[in-house]
Order: sequence, then structure tokens, then C-alpha cells
Amino acid sequence: MEKDMQSYRLSDLVKIKNGKDHKMLSNGKHPVLGSGGIMRYVDRFLYNKPSVLLPRKGTLDNIQYCDVPFWTVDTLYYTEVNTNLANPYYLYRYLSLLDLSNLDSGTGVPSMTFDNYYGLKIFLPNIEKQTKIAQILQTLDKKITINRQINQNLEAMAKQLYDYWFVQFDFPNEEGKPYKSSGGKMVWNEKLKREIPEKWHSDNICLIADILSGGTPSKQINEYWNCGNIPFFGPTDYNGSMFQLQTADKITESGLQHCSSALFEENTIIITARGSIGKLVIVGTPMAMNQSCYALKSRNGEYEYLYFLTIQMIESLKAKGSGSVFKSIIASDIENTMLCVANRGIISLFCDKVCPIMKQIKKNTQEMIHLTKQRDELLPLLMNGQVSVNSDLSNGL
Repeated sequence: MEKDMQSYRLSDLVKIKNGKDHKMLSNGKHPVLGSGGIMRYVDRFLYNKPSVLLPRKGTLDNIQYCDVPFWTVDTLYYTEVNTNLANPYYLYRYLSLLDLSNLDSGTGVPSMTFDNYYGLKIFLPNIEKQTKIAQILQTLDKKITINRQINQNLEAMAKQLYDYWFVQFDFPNEEGKPYKSSGGKMVWNEKLKREIPEKWHSDNICLIADILSGGTPSKQINEYWNCGNIPFFGPTDYNGSMFQLQTADKITESGLQHCSSALFEENTIIITARGSIGKLVIVGTPMAMNQSCYALKSRNGEYEYLYFLTIQMIESLKAKGSGSVFKSIIASDIENTMLCVANRGIISLFCDKVCPIMKQIKKNTQEMIHLTKQRDELLPLLMNGQVSVNSDLSNGL
């Protein structure tokens, strides 16, 4: 530990405050935060300075940071930070490194009290050094956030084009004009109970893709898991990204040979069928998957159209369920869901249009993973003084 580190209790650095019920609030621009993240936006705020948010119940390792006016619910404490002693962001990152599970005071649902938190021993450098370290880490955070926002915008653009072409049926006709709006021929389809463009199909997704299943090698055999380098996807790996590039678990070649999962190629679509039901990812690097998922592989490699058509299929399955919560998806659900499938030429034209967008989303996702790894590896080194804070490091970021 560095010589200039000062020892504190958390009670020296913050005042912990209770969150409050938000149901009586009107919609607005201020985030309401719970232990799982943002819940909604409201017209009032509880606090408007940078704050470390500490779970009271639920997942105790989900410490959060907010630097805009916010409201917290009663499962999440917020803090008033003594900024003479602690930089709020630095303190947030410091606390996020700690294992707080041994402080749990709950008998069922994990719980924390004021006293549990206040008794934590904290070691901090002087406020100037904290601020410099915080600036370095926040620079990386900002780059990650920007990439995430760019990806959201790019995906929205691709989705908008898909909806325009394949939901509204205003794909370009032979003259380059919107098909339906320009009087393109529509025909009644009995299976779908609606009109669709001439020469389009009513069929299930298997018309253009193969359904593949997964499986898990025995957890009892170490050689299937230890030192594995093959990503192994399960529903809990889903993180909201379009492309899946890494997983919590990995298996070995031997593990792959002793389970019913194939090694799925890039651009295969994975659907979570149990757990987080109906979530989609595109395989960004070859991986296997467990039996709680299905994979859809495009027969001609045009995964861009298949991805958005699969979203439509999931929406159709939800509508059939009359709003009830999914318990699982089975293969027959996929096979029995009728969809409007475009003709080959329009599919290819769409894929040509959105391919650069999808490639950029994947590239940005790879960069976010790299930046996150860089930040997380740098964090303890900076805090322990193993890496010095200097202008060269700051400029390098």
C-alpha cells in the first residue's frame, strides 16, 4: 500500500440516505434508480449532486454511480459524499472492487444496513490524486458510453429500414419507388389473414434458416471445462448487445465433443428459450451454447435479414401468448409461427444495405470490450499505486 494512503471509515466520507417510493411521481426527465438500474424517468429528484448508490436489498455487488439529478427507490441507498475527502467517482470505483457479501445482514434476500456500510474501512490517497485517477477512468467510461450510444442509433437505423421494407412493404420497386405506396400489387394471404406483396411467402422461419439446438458437457468432468477456450453461451450471458463476443464460461475441445452443441459459426442467431426468454444475439465469434437456447443459421449467410425476421417471430409469439409471461420456447413454437417472408432479391438488397451498419456495430462492441478490460485492469493498479498518475498516461487515453 502506498505511503500517502489515509485510512477512513465510510462514515467519515458519506452520509447514507434512504430512497423513496416513486409511484406518485409524474413522468419526466430524471432517472429513478433501483438495485437493477434505471426503472423509469420522473419529474422530480431526491438529490442532484454526484452520488454513490448502495444496494439495500437484492444484488449487493451492484454499486452504482450517478452524476445527474436522480431519484432512488427504497431498495437503493444514495449518498452525500464529503468531497473534501473523497472524489465521488473514485469512491464508487473503490467500493465496486470490494466483496460485500460477508456484510449481508439479511436472512433471505441479501440486505445491508447503514451500520454495515458505515463500518467499512477505506484507504484513500489525497483528493488531488483521487481526482486525477477518476478523470482517467471516466475518460474510458465516456468512450464506452459513446460507443454504446452509437450502436443503439445504428441498430435503430437498421430496424427502421427493415420496418419500412418488410412491415410497411415500401421496399424499392423496379423503378426505385416505394412498392406499396406506389401501387405495387398486394395479394390476400389466407394463412396470415392479410395482404402481402405479390410473390412473397407465408411460411415459418425454416424457409430460410435451420434450427439448431445446444447442450452442456458434464460439469462433473474437469477436462471439459478447465482451461477451456471455447465460449459457451447461456441465457445469463445476454447483456443487451446485438453481437455476442464473450461469455462467462468456456469449454474445451473435449467438452465440445461430449455435448450436443455444435460450434456455431459467426453470424448465427441465438434465441434464449428459457431464463431470459426471447432474447436475441448474433454470434460474433465461434461458440457453443447450452440447451436453454436455440440457434438459427441462415442457409445463404444473409444473417442481417434473419436477425430482424426473428425479432418479428418473437413478437408474434408474445402476441399469441396474450401478454402472458413466457415460460419457455420450444422448437414447435418456431416451426408453427407463420411469417411474411420476402423474395430472395429483396432480402439480398436489404442485406447489402445494412451489412456495413452491422459490421460497424460489431466493431464498436469489440472496442467496448477492449476498453472495459483496459479500465478494469487499470483500476486496481492505479488505486494501489502500481501505476503512476502522470500526463503521459492521461494523454494516452
